[in-house]
Amino acid sequence: MSERIPLLIDTDPGVDDALALLMAFNDEAHEVVGLTIAAGNVGLGHTVRNALKLCEVSGVDVPVFAGAPAPLLHPAPDAGYVHGQDGFGDVGYPPPARQAEAEHAALAILRLSHAHAGRLLLVALGPLTNIALALKLDPTLPQRVARLVVMGGAVTGHGNITPAAEFNFYFDPEAAHLVFEAFERIELADWEATIAHGLHHDRVAAWLAADSPRARFYAGISEKTRLWSHDRRGDHWYAADALAMALALAPDGALEQAGRPLEVELAGRHARGASVVDWRREGGRADNALILLRYDQARFEGLVQAALAAG
Repeated sequence: MSERIPLLIDTDPGVDDALALLMAFNDEAHEVVGLTIAAGNVGLGHTVRNALKLCEVSGVDVPVFAGAPAPLLHPAPDAGYVHGQDGFGDVGYPPPARQAEAEHAALAILRLSHAHAGRLLLVALGPLTNIALALKLDPTLPQRVARLVVMGGAVTGHGNITPAAEFNFYFDPEAAHLVFEAFERIELADWEATIAHGLHHDRVAAWLAADSPRARFYAGISEKTRLWSHDRRGDHWYAADALAMALALAPDGALEQAGRPLEVELAGRHARGASVVDWRREGGRADNALILLRYDQARFEGLVQAALAAG
């Protein structure tokens, strides 16, 4: 058995997801055993294609599994206005040479959880639809996952898609609810942690000047979202999925975390998709979320820079 930690990434690429995937591909302590893909940032056809293309550009042979094309119950808006309508900046890259595997993403999650039982690191960067489907097929999934790291939520209600909700949870609140009900402990990197760990645009531009196929490709696909971010959010760019991946790959970089009970709101005119944290533990529920509050900024930026510079 490989001593490298098996890493399964559930994702919806997306420019932000792409940076997180480059970080995972560059990490020698982890072996990416699969990418399970959902709709989210853009439609499933685009997210699958983007995952395949990123693997091709990076020179990695990781299986890609197509999964849920829509949320479990209700339609939701995508984020094409941020990432480009194809999710990768609308640069018109040549299509990838290979196709996704025939196996559905939810089935792949279950199979890989058995193949790597007790060791698997599962990282969820998009809506939690695929993992929720896997749980419905096999509720024992959490028993085989060593760590589940999730990018999602806004733990004090400062959302980025509605006033109260973060995009991933808002896209499929029912799925997020099922996952947080099923897993005893989820390591959470939410949108508010993302805002606290911004990347200065000038530093990002310098990293993207690296003489590397990965940096050149990423510079092209991220240009639209970086310009949008500079116009809307100022001097710093916020890479939520990259921060979650830093927590997954290098958990010792976390300087402050807080364990609390977390539930996902499914109803309400203003609060659907909100992550409701019982900060004072009023309800008597067990802590199910380990919430990232502070991560070593230099460590985070070093992981991003190294991933972009990789050959």
